[in-house]
Amino acid sequence: MSSHIKRMGMCLPCLGGAVDDVVVTPDPETRRQQLAEAAEKRQKETAYRGVKNPEAVERKRKKQEEMEKTEMTSSVSGGGGLKWQVG
Repeated sequence: MSSHIKRMGMCLPCLGGAVDDVVVTPDPETRRQQLAEAAEKRQKETAYRGVKNPEAVERKRKKQEEMEKTEMTSSVSGGGGLKWQVG
């Protein structure tokens, strides 16, 4: 067991060369942007997990939203829906 401790002590001088490999931390704004991009990427990956063609799914979703929007505007303007009859 004492031989392991001795070996560990011998490796410490090797760490002196590791100073060159240190990654400089970016400024807070750049870091915030990187974190936001990573979060957005994770959300997309989670949303489309198991979907073979995410672009097609997105197109269908947008088309559905447009159809719903068109239906809402036409029904609000009186173009469709139920009509009252007084008789």
